[in-house]
Amino acid sequence: MSPSGILALIIVSFCASSLCATAAQVTYDNRAIIIDGKHRVLVSGSIHYPRSTTQMWPDLMKKSREGGLDAIETYVFWNAHEPARRQYDFSGNLDLIRFLKTIQEEGLYAVLRIGPYVCAEWNYGGFPVWLHNIPGIQMRTDNDVFKNEMQNFTTLIVDMVKQANLFASQGGPVILAQIENEYGNVMSSYGEEGKAYMNWCANMAQSLDIGVPWIMCQQNDAPEPIISTCNGWYCDQYQPPRSNIPKMWTENWTGWYKNWGGKDPHRTAEDLAFAVARFYQLGGTFQNYYMYHGGTNFGRSAGGPYITTSYDYDAPLDEFDQGSDKTVNFQGMNYTVPAWSVSILPDCQNVAYNTAKVFTQTSVMVKKANVAEEEPGSLKWSWRPEMNDKTILLGKGDVTTDQILDQKEAANDLSDYFVDLKKDDPVWSHNMTLRVKSSGQILHAFVNGELIGSQWAKNGGERFVFEQNVKLNHRKNTISLLSATVGFTNYGAFFDTVPSGITGPVELIGYRGDDETVVKDLSSQKWSYKTGLEGLNQKLYSSPSLKWQQDSFPVNRTFTWYKSSFKAPLGTDPVVVDLLGMGKGLAWVNGNSIGRYWPSFIADGDCKLEPCDYRGSYDSNKCLSNCGRPSQRWYHVPRSFLNGNGDNTLVLFEEFGGNPSSVNFQTIAVGSACINAEENKKIELSCQGRQISAVKFASFGNPQGSCGSFVKGYCEGSKDASSVVEKACVGQESCTIDVSEDSFGSTTCGDDVIKTLAVEAIC
Repeated sequence: MSPSGILALIIVSFCASSLCATAAQVTYDNRAIIIDGKHRVLVSGSIHYPRSTTQMWPDLMKKSREGGLDAIETYVFWNAHEPARRQYDFSGNLDLIRFLKTIQEEGLYAVLRIGPYVCAEWNYGGFPVWLHNIPGIQMRTDNDVFKNEMQNFTTLIVDMVKQANLFASQGGPVILAQIENEYGNVMSSYGEEGKAYMNWCANMAQSLDIGVPWIMCQQNDAPEPIISTCNGWYCDQYQPPRSNIPKMWTENWTGWYKNWGGKDPHRTAEDLAFAVARFYQLGGTFQNYYMYHGGTNFGRSAGGPYITTSYDYDAPLDEFDQGSDKTVNFQGMNYTVPAWSVSILPDCQNVAYNTAKVFTQTSVMVKKANVAEEEPGSLKWSWRPEMNDKTILLGKGDVTTDQILDQKEAANDLSDYFVDLKKDDPVWSHNMTLRVKSSGQILHAFVNGELIGSQWAKNGGERFVFEQNVKLNHRKNTISLLSATVGFTNYGAFFDTVPSGITGPVELIGYRGDDETVVKDLSSQKWSYKTGLEGLNQKLYSSPSLKWQQDSFPVNRTFTWYKSSFKAPLGTDPVVVDLLGMGKGLAWVNGNSIGRYWPSFIADGDCKLEPCDYRGSYDSNKCLSNCGRPSQRWYHVPRSFLNGNGDNTLVLFEEFGGNPSSVNFQTIAVGSACINAEENKKIELSCQGRQISAVKFASFGNPQGSCGSFVKGYCEGSKDASSVVEKACVGQESCTIDVSEDSFGSTTCGDDVIKTLAVEAIC
């Protein structure tokens, strides 16, 4: 939802592009951020540059400004920019400087959250995994090894931004910078070393002399001159810890992230509007919608564990009673205030806005078949097996050791997949099992080259014990354990030390009858390790020269590669690929990773059928949908990944076993647009670049229901509402409607009924 209905009432300034070209002095007091001597009440929105593409950035900035934003917030992602120590990447959608310049070109300010710990549901919280393997390191505490690495990266980013003249003190858009992130939530777990580290962060940041204030979120003991800020669903009750700093809200959670196997969380527009109005009502000066654009976790960037590829976040782009409305007398006049709402009276007499009555348009998006294909639902497939190399059969790996290694230590985050290989002459029994303790979060076990079973943690965070019957040879046997992760942990005290992979022990259990059991622990014996799978190492997703089998492709087969060609969908609408029927794996379009897929993971539980009640405190379990369906079925394919003229290539690596027969490409467009507004308002209805073709429903009076299920009430205007709206809107991309009896005729609703207009238009 777009919160512009709120923003229009509370924005008092914005950064015009002509003003951003000259150096600005940015300071603060207890009232607000001060830019060139003027107190600014600011509204911001989070957009993470790696979760979109460079081609998308100008349009995102344009829509952000049109939506009423003053600024864009973004994290800086250390592991994306420094994937290997002192090897940097700022190309493509990692071009931070280009992103900041795009913000500036649209006349917006920027808030640069360097961290470099970011959380953000990003893999390993944004830390590069190679940090974990530096001798003597302890992360996010008073440890010289870690502080040296953190200072090196932070200084690198600051110097790049300085060289591009992008701090406001240089004429750029960056008015605030952040060091660390939500450390106050976990600092007590680190003891005195944690306190010392926090103070070091503040001092190190200040020494970089960027000419704009530094902030720390959730850090009430941040030292002068650092500004402490609030994150959460509600920050109206937050009080800055020092009397000389403004009240700032760096993360107003517009929704919530989604896990594999989880339902879709939703936060109502009314509750979000209420939270924002209360914040500004009680002295707030800066508020940021987290997220304003959520985007996609391309590649293996999703954290977790078990964060989905989509990072939609349900993003947009004085006391009160929770359950009932109240009549409030203010300066001799009575006002009806709906429960869990704030009314805004700019002239202290007339209600200009109430947060329970959000009159923004609701757009229903629809998916359409790829009209560039003659048979859009039927792609032609070739395939290759993954497990045809000799690694699994012969036990040959890249590294040999006499212990079970954590996946972060051995794989260094180069792959989700990690193979442990063991040759052994076990104690013999006719009734034996292989038992493995894992926190992988997925384990596939092979004995002598044959898959004997697979298991995975249902919520991604739990450890589990795999145990399966095995048949062994009298001669030597090879045990191969394929451990797969789905995002390293990204939050919590000591999150970086959470085990990943096969933690051990690995045991063979022999049952000899008469309840006699023999256990042989294989953990400390010699193991070989191999990072990644053969197809990943060969880059099957981007190597055209390798041979693929063209005969009838297998279905429901584990560890299988599939490849198909397709034409790019016509037009400019966003493109998605429907992967229903597949199990779990990875997907690439023209060599570009579009992330992990797992449509076989079905969201559990029961979802309530009745509409979500915006009243009462919100949390991520309050308003849920999508129960009994795949957590994610459709996957975004940016237009910039596609060849507009000619063939495109889709490659899938299927881990669990699936059927690609139903895989197809579709486009997403506005199917219908709805509005529900009170009288004496002028509303705009838009199909966002498409023409309004018909009016499905229109009623002025007391219509009931919501978009897609509107019904007429017991009273209506004397004029046919559908005809009025059709005349004003059909054939137009957008139209303006005056919601009044002058337009729709008088009603018999009575003075005690607040008359509204409900419209659903077809695009």
